[in-house]
Amino acid sequence: MGHKFTLVLSREITDEEGELLKEAGFSGATFATDTLPTDADVTVTKVDFDDTAAPSLAEAIETALETVKKVPDLTVPGLTVPAVPQPPAAADGDVLVGEVVKEPAGK
Repeated sequence: MGHKFTLVLSREITDEEGELLKEAGFSGATFATDTLPTDADVTVTKVDFDDTAAPSLAEAIETALETVKKVPDLTVPGLTVPAVPQPPAAADGDVLVGEVVKEPAGK
């Protein structure tokens, strides 16, 4: 499982711009046409990511934002990051990961 997030670009991109973005680092991203949530008359491109290469979510987002700058007059007015479920906290005495160790001989 990678780092999942969505960028909303400031406008609908052309096929050539989409290819440029894919070559520059958006190769595994999914592109879709949508409208701005605040103005349904403005057509934009949404880009969904599931980045498995970046070591952290922050680095994945930073890389994506830098890549967008390669297309003139394109900005990112929206970023959505889904909630990441946290593992349950361990109570005292719980074993989360481990193995049974036999007592040494002679005890």
